[in-house]
Amino acid sequence: MIKLDKSLINTIEAFLLTAGRPLTVSEIRDLLNEKEESIELGKIRQTLGEIEERHRNTSLCLSEVASGFRLQVKDELSESLSSLWSEKTRLSRSLMETLAIIAYRQPVTRGDIEDIRGVQVSTKIIRNLLDKNWIKISGHRDTPGRPATYVTTKTFLDDLNLTRISDLPELPDIEQEDQTIINTDQAQTG
Repeated sequence: MIKLDKSLINTIEAFLLTAGRPLTVSEIRDLLNEKEESIELGKIRQTLGEIEERHRNTSLCLSEVASGFRLQVKDELSESLSSLWSEKTRLSRSLMETLAIIAYRQPVTRGDIEDIRGVQVSTKIIRNLLDKNWIKISGHRDTPGRPATYVTTKTFLDDLNLTRISDLPELPDIEQEDQTIINTDQAQTG
């Protein structure tokens, strides 16, 4: 393995800490080029590996998400830090159900969501998800009224610490779930 320049490691680490958002390898290269350092993408990736190793036993970790790489506090510490965040956002069950339907069934229309949930979807919920930049309008379905179709965004993936939508956990099999409930009910009454 090639010995990496500590200055390069420190510079890239500083970019990741101060960017305020994930950075792609290409963006890191462009930032380095502004300093008149012509660096290959492979060397940047190798440096990212070194940064990941550097933080293995610290409170930080290098995380790859949909929008690139970021340095962040390790998940196991997030609960103890929650009191430091002034904004306490409670997400309603209906908002979470709507978001889950969009994430797992995208692209979907509001009507699709209402068919699955069995209740009307509030405009406030859709607006809230759009404002958080967790969903976006990807187009319009070619049906009467041309309803908007919704998909999740990179911000949604970044906020969930995911690289791609396929990283979401598998949905439980409904029939298997129903059978488990029936068996549990029978065991309790029997």
